[in-house]
Amino acid sequence: MTEIRLIEIKEDILADNDKVAEEIRNRLHSRQVFMLNLMASPGGGKTSLIIETLRGLKQSMRAGVIEGDIDSMVDAEKVAKEGIPAVQLRTGGACHLDAVMVEMALREMDLYALDLIIIENIGNLVCPAEFDTGAVKNAMILSVPEGDDKPLKYPLMFTVCDALVVNKIDYLTMADFDMKVLKERVLKLNPKIRIFEVSCKTGEGIPAWIQWLRDEVANFKK
Repeated sequence: MTEIRLIEIKEDILADNDKVAEEIRNRLHSRQVFMLNLMASPGGGKTSLIIETLRGLKQSMRAGVIEGDIDSMVDAEKVAKEGIPAVQLRTGGACHLDAVMVEMALREMDLYALDLIIIENIGNLVCPAEFDTGAVKNAMILSVPEGDDKPLKYPLMFTVCDALVVNKIDYLTMADFDMKVLKERVLKLNPKIRIFEVSCKTGEGIPAWIQWLRDEVANFKK
């Protein structure tokens, strides 16, 4: 029988990606630019949260956005209308952003003119959790219509994130969603995660989320 050679492609890819991610973190730190990687399912409210966040920070912080999509430039156009510099990464099929892709976007940004960069990752609760983007912090959105069982189905995503934004809480009275159960499941996976209950539609909870991000940026710059 002919010998079969096994090549662990994923391990090599992740190792190379981690190296680039660390290089990105070092460069951003030297320029005092805080980068947040925001992840969620399609329709979770990533773009809406980003816009509300940047509106709240506009007077005190210079921000830019890296938009990730398999196709289209719709979200980047929404951000640009707010007067926020945006770079669109169109993956053409890849279901995540990684450090190499983010590095390409950073080349198009004036890092000396920014305090904060928010990455809007591809809508997916699986692949994005596996790839380091070089961000200082990871955050995710779980919308109420998605259900409170997602920590059971996608544990890695909840494990790698520093903050969880539970969006669309204005739907709580219409959904079979148990906030207490969700928090128990999430905190069992990740006891240090910060959980924010918000509604981008009504504005409820947004100030607390913005303050957390403001504090994280301030601590990073010390």
